[in-house]
Amino acid sequence: MRTLVIEPLTKEAFAPFGDVIETDGSDHFMINNGSTLRFHRLADVQLGAPDDTAIISIFRAEALTMPLTVRMLERHPLGSQAFVPLLGKPFLIVVAPIGDVPVSEHVRAFISNGAQGINYHRGVWHHPVLTIEKRDDFLVVDRSGTGNNCDEHFFNEAEHLILAPHL
Repeated sequence: MRTLVIEPLTKEAFAPFGDVIETDGSDHFMINNGSTLRFHRLADVQLGAPDDTAIISIFRAEALTMPLTVRMLERHPLGSQAFVPLLGKPFLIVVAPIGDVPVSEHVRAFISNGAQGINYHRGVWHHPVLTIEKRDDFLVVDRSGTGNNCDEHFFNEAEHLILAPHL
């Protein structure tokens, strides 16, 4: 099994999969009579149909035992999905490019710095949320609407990957 190399999360490295939501290096301007700095349009909510709605939720995630065998990835074909850490803790991201099925050899892993969120573009394969801490909370912006918006792909055993962060 291949052990994933965990890369620092940067806008450039993550661009094939979505957006990094962070203030560093992002466009901004003053609002509220000069008392607030607005970091504008850090990501777009992608919706698949005219009747879809963008919704905001909070996910409370429990840490999985590491090292983790990555056996599956999921995707959301009808809308994007954003995760913003609420407690300032780093978290892990495992992704694969858009395609009919994820290709094990193209899976990549990233770690956020705790001040960065991510927005998976429609159809990007990813592992469900991976907190490093025992428990973590995430603000999640995604799609609500009709139709199945979650496809899962389970790798055959020869395609399994190992995620082993050195914490």
